[in-house]
Amino acid sequence: MSILRTVLAIIVGLLVGSAVNMGLILISGQVIPPPPGADMTTAEGIRAALPMLEPRHYLFPFLAHALGTLVGAFVAARIALRHKRVAAMIVGLLFLVGGIMAARMIPAPTWFIALDLICAYLPFAWLGQLLARPRDSGS
Repeated sequence: MSILRTVLAIIVGLLVGSAVNMGLILISGQVIPPPPGADMTTAEGIRAALPMLEPRHYLFPFLAHALGTLVGAFVAARIALRHKRVAAMIVGLLFLVGGIMAARMIPAPTWFIALDLICAYLPFAWLGQLLARPRDSGS
């Protein structure tokens, strides 16, 4: 039963984390508008707009990846009965794999890809599982 619950925790964590990721990506254009004439909806459009993008345009993609992973790992760790850290880190690892695949398909500067892959996934999965730990009442 514990293994089944851990698998379910990972699946739910991936779904919730993906929803957070997508939500942040969807609102990113309203918060930090893309350069005029840039089509940020396709890989080809992003590739064409790349020379016009400033570092601020990479803030929301990073936040989407980091916070999506954080929330997904948190949810997985809260749902899992045992192996909470393992569930959270598997969510982080799966998001990392997705990030690697996206980095191969969607153009971005090397500095962003390195920052994203090194800092957004596994560190935020680790933080998510830490935040999911029960609090000591201190009484």
